[in-house]
Amino acid sequence: MIEQSLLDLWRGFGVALEVHNLMWSFFGVLMGNLIGVLPGMGPLSAISVLLPLTYTMHPIPAILMLAGIFYGSQYGGAIGAILLNLPCHPPHAVTCLDGYPLTKKGKGGTALGVTIISSFFAASVGILIMVFASPLLVKVAFKFGPVELFSIMLLGLLAGGTMSRGSPLKGVSMTVFGLLLGVVGTDVNSGVMRFTYGMFQLSSGIELVALALGLFGVAEFLRNVNRMQVTGSGIKLRLRDMRPDKAELKQAFFPMVRGTLMGALFGAMPGTGPTITTFLAYAVEKKISRTPERFGHGALEGVAAPEAASHSKTQVDFIPTMSLGIPGDPVMALILGALLIQGIQPGPQLITEHADLFWGLIASFWVGNVLLVVLNVPLIGVWVKFLQVPYRYLYPTALFFIAVGVYSTNNSLFEVGEVLVFGVVGAVLLALDFPVAPILLGFVLGPLVEENFRRSLLLSRGDLSIFLSHPISAVFIGISALLVLLQVVFALRRAVRKRGRQDTSGPVAPPVAKVADAAQLLRGK
Repeated sequence: MIEQSLLDLWRGFGVALEVHNLMWSFFGVLMGNLIGVLPGMGPLSAISVLLPLTYTMHPIPAILMLAGIFYGSQYGGAIGAILLNLPCHPPHAVTCLDGYPLTKKGKGGTALGVTIISSFFAASVGILIMVFASPLLVKVAFKFGPVELFSIMLLGLLAGGTMSRGSPLKGVSMTVFGLLLGVVGTDVNSGVMRFTYGMFQLSSGIELVALALGLFGVAEFLRNVNRMQVTGSGIKLRLRDMRPDKAELKQAFFPMVRGTLMGALFGAMPGTGPTITTFLAYAVEKKISRTPERFGHGALEGVAAPEAASHSKTQVDFIPTMSLGIPGDPVMALILGALLIQGIQPGPQLITEHADLFWGLIASFWVGNVLLVVLNVPLIGVWVKFLQVPYRYLYPTALFFIAVGVYSTNNSLFEVGEVLVFGVVGAVLLALDFPVAPILLGFVLGPLVEENFRRSLLLSRGDLSIFLSHPISAVFIGISALLVLLQVVFALRRAVRKRGRQDTSGPVAPPVAKVADAAQLLRGK
């Protein structure tokens, strides 16, 4: 089996390295990288614009180009999140939490270097998993029905609530707020409009890109609108500044490995988007860290883990999309549509019926990721130069690209207004020290949790025990219960410690004061 996989991979490299296929792959990763850097743009917009171009193309270069845009934008999106606090792709919202504080500390180049290393390592592991474990992962994916998906997404919501820095209660409240935003729109089962307040533009729900860019992009602009100094004016970028030192590589290595494994696990599960993967990878790193207080203030682990998870999932995500026809997110749905346009039916028979396409695509992942490393290493200095642009020029330009990017998604000015509204809401929440990242998690997972919960109850005719009778679901429910229990224990322990400090300081102070007063009186006498 291994020998056959290696032979097929060698055949795929022959397809990917054909001149016209290589040029289209290079065009895809270059466009994806550039579009990922631009605030307000993302792979969804780029693939939507370039999808008509594939109508007259051969299937292999068409899919290689679209795939290159997809994982190329992952690199570019991380650059925008780290340098400008603008998550052009929702999974990079987690990268903002520690990437942007690293930039403000003058370590933007180091953060980008760790991102490139983590991304290439994770992508390589994801490609190897696709080569050697595709049959096994497809079998595992078949075992995840609505019951299992609900349980794992419930775990994601609970982890997101405890992930945010500061008060856990504030984090949970923001997750609930995101859940409420997620139910706006048309009910899938009944067709009833919910919480739209008579605005037909909300019939399809709140736009994810508008919410993410409003909470993270516009809110940051509103917070710094009176800022006069230049963020990166003191940064002198040299070649050795772009490379992490041994201590920083050691600090990021194990988070990178754990994030890669988590991304590969979630990539094999159909119907799970990349956002939950990055949030959970970040939450795991914060929970197991001996110094969790560093997270949110510039921890390299908070950049390496979610970026590795995002890239490994991006690669493995093609397994359920091409083998089962089940896309993991809207971008994969567009690529699935491109396959159908070309007359190619995704499914278990695709590997045998279209072997050149499948193995050529896998080989192009490696070729494309090498091209991205070659492109980004010399361009890191260019990205860091963006920090030397004064705010009065930088953020109006960023707002322009945000508006263009959001408008180009559905050609709707209403969604541009959504960005403004959520920008104001985000600025207010940040001023009140409420974390905004859990809002995005609740918004993304809320509709999926509701849909799979209702499907599960339809299958069991209203019997809630179905979530415990399925072994995989029972495991995730047990982990969720353990997570809640640990939070209660930690809260009680903090309360006991706080009361102990108060009891210790309370009785001791008065006697000391009395002794001092008595001594003063004796000296007076």
